[in-house]
Amino acid sequence: MGVGVSGWNLARSVSLCGQLGVVSGTALDAVLVRRLQEGDPGGHMRRALAAFPFPGVSERIVRKYYREEGTPAGKPYIAKPLVGQERSHYLDELLVAANFAEVWLAKEGHEHRVGINFLHKIQAPLLPSIFGAMLAGVDVVLVGAGIPLDISGILDGLAAGNPVEMKLDVKGASAGTAHKLTFDPSLISGTQNYRVPRPLFFPIVASNTLAALMVSKCGDGVDGLVVEGATAGGHNAPPRGPKKYTDSGEPLYGARDEVNTDALKDLGVPFWMAGSYGSPERLSAALEAGATGIQVGTLFALSDESGLRPDLKKQIITQSLQNELSVYTDAVASPTGFPFKVVTSVEDTIADPEQYANRSRVCDLGYLREAFETQDGRLDWRCPADDVKRYVAAGGQAEQTEGRLCLCNGLMATIGLGQVRKDGSAELPLLTGGDDVSGVPHLVADGAASYPSTRVISWLLADS
Repeated sequence: MGVGVSGWNLARSVSLCGQLGVVSGTALDAVLVRRLQEGDPGGHMRRALAAFPFPGVSERIVRKYYREEGTPAGKPYIAKPLVGQERSHYLDELLVAANFAEVWLAKEGHEHRVGINFLHKIQAPLLPSIFGAMLAGVDVVLVGAGIPLDISGILDGLAAGNPVEMKLDVKGASAGTAHKLTFDPSLISGTQNYRVPRPLFFPIVASNTLAALMVSKCGDGVDGLVVEGATAGGHNAPPRGPKKYTDSGEPLYGARDEVNTDALKDLGVPFWMAGSYGSPERLSAALEAGATGIQVGTLFALSDESGLRPDLKKQIITQSLQNELSVYTDAVASPTGFPFKVVTSVEDTIADPEQYANRSRVCDLGYLREAFETQDGRLDWRCPADDVKRYVAAGGQAEQTEGRLCLCNGLMATIGLGQVRKDGSAELPLLTGGDDVSGVPHLVADGAASYPSTRVISWLLADS
């Protein structure tokens, strides 16, 4: 769902219905500091930070970012440190506290399960983010957009309070050079072997090959699989085999991209199907094929409890009801190189070619930057959605910048936390969603363009 759409409020609502509510773990440090700068409506962020087990950390964060009157209209947010640029103890504290807060709020006052979803492609903040979620008692960690073979061992290490590390993917790395990310939870807790419960681990996979690899390499460390097809919203796995495209330029998926559910069953772990499974009929089909259940994104993203801006929700729901919604699988929009679903039919978004052309390219959040090794052996970072001259000066190829969208800033604007630039212009939203919105008419009441998340669940389970 992007950034902050599946936030604590939505995850909490789904969890209270007895399902697994999942918060998005992407860019939660930026979400936290901007919510605080908006005056922390409802006091939720400060309430969660007050429950953080290391009060000195939360007090520093509130003191730096909280603005009781909010940020004045037309004024920019105070910037936070970029992840990956320079490792700092302060940034680790912020990442740990932000992920703690989101999970803690989702779990507040009940004992139902809550999960958190991370992108393996966003490596730099991953270790402290996972630890923060574990501090809050997260029940399930889901990781996609990559091959997360290292996550099971990381969960084991963090649960025991031990330092952990993971390989950092670095473009142009010298032969024999291994770049690693490290994190020591004792630097946050102040004590060695600070133990926290180990959550379940659900890798998100798109093929039988990756599913089998995860189970064979991680063994009992994989507790379940989410099998996500190419019609799901957000990032999609690239098609397998030679690159082919439709006449409109979308990646062309074929038989090699379809999963064999019988082979999934043979792996001996539960699995959930995702990608256009948001209907009672598709749920029944998944269960009949041996799945434990389904993952649903788009229908929940449009519900009252999601973090999506209300005006954007209303437009998408209205267009869905009128069969006017357009979702395009963009092969180049994401700096990661993964295909990314973009809603193109809503006005005043960065998906509009004219708006895209008018935006000054800047990378000031940096979650999707790639690490690279300079000619003198230093580690540096660059993003193809950044200013073209700056990207080329960092050793990138100009052609790699064509069509790239700034997902970080666009997705923050989508939840009402977009940055304001020096010239007074505001970042425009970037909307993502799955291909299938056929469930929307079943969820809205007559004359309405909204619905609660509880209605999604009751509709999906109506025949169960």
